[in-house]
Amino acid sequence: MNKIFTVAGIGEVLWDVFPHRARIGGAPANFAWHCSQIGAKAYPVSCIGDDDFGRRMLDELQAAGVHTNYLSTTADYPTGQAKVTFDPVGKPSYEIVLNSAWDHLELTTELQQLASQLDAVCFGSLSQRSEQSRQTIQSFLRAMPPHSLKIFDVNLRQSFHSKELLEGSLQAANILKLSDEELPVLAKYFALKGSTSEQLQQLQAQFELRLLIYTRGEHGSLLVSADAMDDAPCQPTDMVDSVGAGDSFTAAICMSLLDGMPLDQVNIFANKVASFVCSQVGATPELPSQFKLNQ
Repeated sequence: MNKIFTVAGIGEVLWDVFPHRARIGGAPANFAWHCSQIGAKAYPVSCIGDDDFGRRMLDELQAAGVHTNYLSTTADYPTGQAKVTFDPVGKPSYEIVLNSAWDHLELTTELQQLASQLDAVCFGSLSQRSEQSRQTIQSFLRAMPPHSLKIFDVNLRQSFHSKELLEGSLQAANILKLSDEELPVLAKYFALKGSTSEQLQQLQAQFELRLLIYTRGEHGSLLVSADAMDDAPCQPTDMVDSVGAGDSFTAAICMSLLDGMPLDQVNIFANKVASFVCSQVGATPELPSQFKLNQ
């Protein structure tokens, strides 16, 4: 990869608060973090509070080489938090604090200018739970170049989704990422029928997606385009926790697509990155040099 691509993750930036520690989280921040490590100029786009958590977030992101130019600060709302607990097999669940700073993301001239220069963006449904942030994100997407990748990571959390929200996001995206737990929700909303692969093909065709990414945890992932389908197994790993693995997978998909990899190589590369993240503590471990495409 000779070109340095410019990408962004827009939406929720928060702290994942574990029983004994707190780590930077939120899909847009995780996505930007991993894209930066793989080789992009990456920006999280969000809003944080003028508080200790907000200042610590800026320090840690900057120390990791993530650009924080587009993290705005407000004194009116706190930096977001998600309280994380795990079930017996290590699967996380999240309690996400309401009315956080990222619910009040405002569209600025600077954000519109960034959007016009992007090669790719990742956004989700959780980040659009407030009307203000939803309008900002949709306007941001409309300002992007026609050829850019607009990755909609469904990322269903609690009750922060609806058919209207998902449909609007799918219409704005050209790439969709969803999990085996999320497909039944979309199947109900959009009257998808038949086998899993048939439902995925219906989604891809209905919204004219360049690519549909379907993740199945330990069973790997399925990539579906208009004329191809690729199935890749999960890479072996010593599981520590799966927090952020999906976001690292999305980042790896994004960067390998921009790099021009064939679909089967894209799938294998993303599974390798996600498996490594599962073997580490937290959502944003340092990636080995073998995953850095600019080297």
